[in-house]
Amino acid sequence: MSLKQRIITALILIPLAIGWMFFLPLDYFCLGAIVIFLLASREWGRFVLPAQPNWLLLPMGGLLSLSLWLNPPAQLLQATPHPVILGILYAGGLWWLAALVMVLAYPRGTRWWRKQPWLKALFGVLTLLPFFWSLLLLRSHGYTTDPQLGGWVVFFVMLLVWCADSGAYFVGRAFGRRKLLPAVSPQKTIEGLVGGLLLSAGVATAVAYGCSLGLRQTLIVVVCSMVAMLASVLGDLTESLFKRQAGIKDSGSLLPGHGGVLDRIDSLTAALPIFVVCYLLLN
Repeated sequence: MSLKQRIITALILIPLAIGWMFFLPLDYFCLGAIVIFLLASREWGRFVLPAQPNWLLLPMGGLLSLSLWLNPPAQLLQATPHPVILGILYAGGLWWLAALVMVLAYPRGTRWWRKQPWLKALFGVLTLLPFFWSLLLLRSHGYTTDPQLGGWVVFFVMLLVWCADSGAYFVGRAFGRRKLLPAVSPQKTIEGLVGGLLLSAGVATAVAYGCSLGLRQTLIVVVCSMVAMLASVLGDLTESLFKRQAGIKDSGSLLPGHGGVLDRIDSLTAALPIFVVCYLLLN
């Protein structure tokens, strides 16, 4: 992947992402999230059946349609989410605990699922459906009083993930000595992980203090942010695990210089739902 390709793609994606997060009505934001969900579902299909990646679109699209029928986006502005949606989010939280065990046990722990397409498809459902609904819940936060407030919340979590990635990269390059999980991701180091978490903690504390949230809410935001950032690392490692198991380098080639959609959102698929679940549990 050339640096020029990466830069050009990023220059196109960044303004599109900003416009999508802040300036689209909730229904159109939802449409964009659906597109991301379906593109990511197709790429997950490569983990399940590499020769037939499109097959997963039908069941994933059906489950998404059912969840949207139970809880149309407009209802997020008027009431608490449907119990099924809350169940999806909590199921996502449990999935990431299971994914942690899978990552720590790799490669020994793959024998019970690597030849089971239905299990790998289920893992995709538990990864992408909670991601979709956490994205919508955060974007709809405070929408009736300030339509852009939820966009800032989504941006806040994305900023933390970027800080965790950047901090891990630079601290890892400068001080990294001990490998985190070399069987899954040889480049990640324990020092980089700590550096990324410290940078994210500083940013989360500064934002919470700047918003004058009060001591209790500040502590909740910082705790949720730290748990979500740990989850973001797990999201990255989990996708790396599935790519290694499928024998592929990138989840796709849709984004020149960056790989596929899943390659760009792998950390967010864990960080967003874990942030939401953590916030729901602490409030």
